[in-house]
Amino acid sequence: MTAPSRPVKTRFCPSPTGLVHVGAMRTALFNWAHARHTGGTFVFRIEDTDAARDSEESYRHLLDCMRWLGMEWDEGPEVGGPNGPYRQSERAEVYRDVAGKLLASGHAYESFSTNEEVDARRRAAGQDPKLGYDNADRHLTDAQKQAFRDEGRAPVLRLAMPDEDVVWTDLVRGEVRFAAGSVPDFVLMRGNGAPLYPFTNPVDDALMGITDVLRGEDLLPSTPRQIALYRALTDIGVAQGTPRFGHLPLVFGDGNKKLSKRDPQSNFDVYRERGFLPEGLINYLALLGWAIADDRDVFSPAELVEAFDVTRVSANPARFDLKKAEAINATHLRALPVEEFLARVTPYLATAGLVAEPPTEEQARVLEAIAPLAQERMIVLSDAVGLLGFLFTEDVEIEPAAAEKQLGAGAGEVLDAAVAALQELPEWTTPAIETALKEALVEGLGRKPRQAFGPVRVAVSGRTVSPPLYESMELLGRDRTLARLAAARATATG
Repeated sequence: MTAPSRPVKTRFCPSPTGLVHVGAMRTALFNWAHARHTGGTFVFRIEDTDAARDSEESYRHLLDCMRWLGMEWDEGPEVGGPNGPYRQSERAEVYRDVAGKLLASGHAYESFSTNEEVDARRRAAGQDPKLGYDNADRHLTDAQKQAFRDEGRAPVLRLAMPDEDVVWTDLVRGEVRFAAGSVPDFVLMRGNGAPLYPFTNPVDDALMGITDVLRGEDLLPSTPRQIALYRALTDIGVAQGTPRFGHLPLVFGDGNKKLSKRDPQSNFDVYRERGFLPEGLINYLALLGWAIADDRDVFSPAELVEAFDVTRVSANPARFDLKKAEAINATHLRALPVEEFLARVTPYLATAGLVAEPPTEEQARVLEAIAPLAQERMIVLSDAVGLLGFLFTEDVEIEPAAAEKQLGAGAGEVLDAAVAALQELPEWTTPAIETALKEALVEGLGRKPRQAFGPVRVAVSGRTVSPPLYESMELLGRDRTLARLAAARATATG
């Protein structure tokens, strides 16, 4: 990877409109990781010039998502920096000033043609109107411009595209070339003076000293326009050259199509609410186009930063695989120290009304005892509500599917034998419970372990999957355990 002449400076510049897309957060992550890996600077900028769609709520939510993932920025909202303001809605004067310089230098020009006139000219020349603007206004005389103004027309401002091929070496894709004349002169500012994204984005990059632009592959067709604008901005002293581009692979959902905003899997909030760990989600997002090694999928954010090389990002589309994301998160969850696991899982139990916040002394005792066992059986933090809820309630609600599977024919005999074995137990400990149940159900009734303990597990926890049975029963205590076995016996058959 050829190093830029200046220290690396990347940016993430989303629009605060509605839901946060996982693909956008992947883009943020790659820019953040690239900056951190190279010892550079990461800029967070907000593109909020679309008053009809932007909202303060979405803006706040974006900041919260970034901080939750641990992607702190060096310049940007609430952090500050030498190149602010960092919200486009507060930079109108900047854009007017730069537009004036481009117009005065001849890099930009006033264009008065209407869409209808452009279409008519294309058709008259035997061309497809879909080719768009035909650069016809490049050389209007002052008299022609005045005549249009006298008609009441307000000109847009266009950039004059270069007459040669636009070529760059993409950090992800290698050489990319757009033929001369394939990209028409494009609009920088509307007739009412409102700046457009193809103008504001490179201007902000130039003034903020951005060296490396990592963005989605879907934006690649607009890159020749940006490069042409950077060259013009460099010529008038606004930019210090053209940044390097890297176009990241699209993120696909099911089928061979881009993961759309309408796809539930695209909504970043879903993963936070389910209880993905930030480090688990960062790990998986990094795999959407990059790999730390051919034989390794699990790594920490620090290991990502140390190993990240943008030139090793794949140009092929990345498929969002929820099962793989869950498996990676489960690995990170199991690796948490017990104290950290408890700190992260307790809010989910408290929100469900199962424990106090902070937990009572007795609740804390139960949580500390069950935590190492629960970690092995959880994928996301919210799993604790279903998995551990039975330990914090007086009675248990048995899931219908679990009852149907385990409380049918023969279950009554198992539950009767379990009650008989447990109610006279001298000491209520895990080893004693295990010995008593195995003697009564496996040896006494001749049942296979699955048939013997399935009805007991469902009676005690309400589910077919729970933390280890004997430990759970010890934590529940003798009275609650026996009461649940009796209640299940009343509904069981045989």
